[in-house]
Amino acid sequence: MIVSHLSSFAGLDVVPFDPGMALPEELPPVAWRLEVEDFDADPEEFAALVAAFRAEVPAEAVQAIVLGEWGSTYESPAPLGLLVEAAGEWTALRHLFVADLISEQCEISWITHDDLTPLLRAYPELTTLWVRGGHELRLEPLRHDGLRELVVQTGGLPGSVSRAVAGCDLPGLRRLDLWLGRPDYEGDTTVDDLAEVLAGSRLPALRHLALCNAEDADEVTRAVADAPVVRQLEVLDLSKGVLTDVGGEALLAGQPLTHLRRLDLSHHFLSEECAARLVAALPGVDVDVSDRQEVQVYGAREYRFTAVGE
Repeated sequence: MIVSHLSSFAGLDVVPFDPGMALPEELPPVAWRLEVEDFDADPEEFAALVAAFRAEVPAEAVQAIVLGEWGSTYESPAPLGLLVEAAGEWTALRHLFVADLISEQCEISWITHDDLTPLLRAYPELTTLWVRGGHELRLEPLRHDGLRELVVQTGGLPGSVSRAVAGCDLPGLRRLDLWLGRPDYEGDTTVDDLAEVLAGSRLPALRHLALCNAEDADEVTRAVADAPVVRQLEVLDLSKGVLTDVGGEALLAGQPLTHLRRLDLSHHFLSEECAARLVAALPGVDVDVSDRQEVQVYGAREYRFTAVGE
C-alpha cells in the first residue's frame, strides 16, 4: 500500500503546478507535480493543465516532472503522449515519475498505463524514470544511453515488461528496481524472464539491483544467489516479498556477498535463527532483516503476502 506522495524526487523539492501561479524571475530547480484534483476528471482537463504548464513555465526550468492524478486513472492510460509532444521544448527534462498516486486515489494494480517506448525515444537524455503500476504497461527492447535509474513499482509485473527491460541495452544504468508482485495482480514474471538482468552483460554500470515485492521471493533469491550481476553490485534489494528460510539458505550457500554495502531483506518470513545467521555471515554489510512477518493461518491453510499487492 502506498500511503503518501513524494515530497522530493531526484533530489529536488516537488512543487505542484497551478495555472496562473506566481513564478519568481529566477526559478530554482524543482520537480514539477502535474495533477488534476478530481480522480474522475475528463482527460481533457489534464491536457489543458499540461498546455498551461508549457505556456507559463520556461522550458529550461522543466528539469523534473512528477505525474499525479490525470483523471480516470482506472480506465484512461497515463498521458505519455502529452510528454512526447513537448519533447522538442523540454530538452532539459532529466527526471520523470509517472503515476505518483496513493491508494486513496487509485490502487497500484489498477493504474492504467501505456507504452513507454515512444517516451524513452523522445527523451534520449532522460536519466531517471520511475513508474508506479503495471496494468497495460508496455515496453519494447531498446538502447538508451541516458538512463541512470529505472524504477518500476507494481503489485504485479507482467513478464512481457520484465523481458523487455532485460532486453534493453542500458550502458549507463546504475539502479534498477523491479517490484515483481503477485500473479493475481498480473505478476507473471519468472526467473527466466530476468535471465539477462541476472547475467548483467547489458548493464555494465549497474550497482543497485532490487528484485523485490515478490511472491516467489525464494525462487528469485535462489537465482540471484549465483547470478553474475551480483559481483558488480553495491546494493542488493530483495525486500517486501515472501522470503523464507529456503531463500535465506540459498543466500548463505551462494556466492560471497561480502563486497556489498547493503543487503535489504526487510519485510520477510525468515525464521529468527536464519535472519541472525545472515547478519552474522556478512559483518561488514548493512543487512536489513527488519519487519519480520508472521504467517497468517486460516483453517488448514497458511498465507504469506507481499508488502504491496492491490
